[in-house]
Amino acid sequence: MAKAPYFMVTNRKLVKGDLSEQRVDTLAFYTSMGGKDLTKLANWTSITGEEFVKQLRAVAAEFPLLPDSRNSEQKHVSLFVHGYNNDWRTATARYVQIKTQLYDASDLGALVLFSWPSNGSAAGYLPDREDARASGPQTAELFVRLHEIITAEQRVAARTNDPEKMCRAKISVISHSMGNYVVQKGLAVAAKRLNSPQLVTLVHQLAMVAADVDNDLFQKDQPDDDDGSLMSNLCYRIGALYSGLDEVLGASAGLKHFGKRRLGRSGLADRSNVWDNVFDADVSGLIVKKNIHSAVFDSPKSMALLEKVLRGVDRAHLGLPPPAPPVG
Repeated sequence: MAKAPYFMVTNRKLVKGDLSEQRVDTLAFYTSMGGKDLTKLANWTSITGEEFVKQLRAVAAEFPLLPDSRNSEQKHVSLFVHGYNNDWRTATARYVQIKTQLYDASDLGALVLFSWPSNGSAAGYLPDREDARASGPQTAELFVRLHEIITAEQRVAARTNDPEKMCRAKISVISHSMGNYVVQKGLAVAAKRLNSPQLVTLVHQLAMVAADVDNDLFQKDQPDDDDGSLMSNLCYRIGALYSGLDEVLGASAGLKHFGKRRLGRSGLADRSNVWDNVFDADVSGLIVKKNIHSAVFDSPKSMALLEKVLRGVDRAHLGLPPPAPPVG
């Protein structure tokens, strides 16, 4: 099968022909067939949201319809949400790397970049935090669009009694660093817009890499309308890849409200009291000990683990060592 095109959605403001660090309240959509330097906006084509959905559906329509016994082979339409301190060029370079080394190499499906207005500056942590929170409604719009595609195709298949018309793609998300906070807020807003749907799994696999969110996010004793509860309801499975070696998240914890460790550094606060579709995995032994905050994407062993998570391999068969003790 031919490689899927490159797709990008952004709420960055277009300034003098380039994507800036300023946020806007509307989404812009881009696509490219690749072959050129995609860190240059001139090598992307701007399209409407309707055309974007049309192109994504066309790609997914070419995916094979597989029996349940081959569930792990089913292809994905995935969203990659980058982290803190990434200008759009840096985010795009990482997106291209993940698409090339994971999605194209393993024939995993289509990958979409969501580029939110991170400031691309170490001094911009707190402004980034506010932009991440404010990007929630735009991220929710993406999730609502995906929900509409899934439910529309399910209705057609049911009405016509034709399984060939079923949605052929799994929906998955890879979120890195503070991009997990963007996804947290986006899924929470989407759940409320969709009236907390119980019959449709919106995201099959959510892979939270070095997540810069509270490590008690998914505790079951939280209210039903808490972000973690809403996320657990919309996702079939949530896997948090963490490492106690991550000094970036160690520094990040000092900027949060007192007492909350980072999920991407400490793992789940209480594994016995989280929703049963949530798990964590210590990747310290799999990553290259360089640029540890993003090392999952730079280490072949951890990329292989990420693929297993996305394909839905049971957590007991991921081949991971027991979780490490919590890190402050």
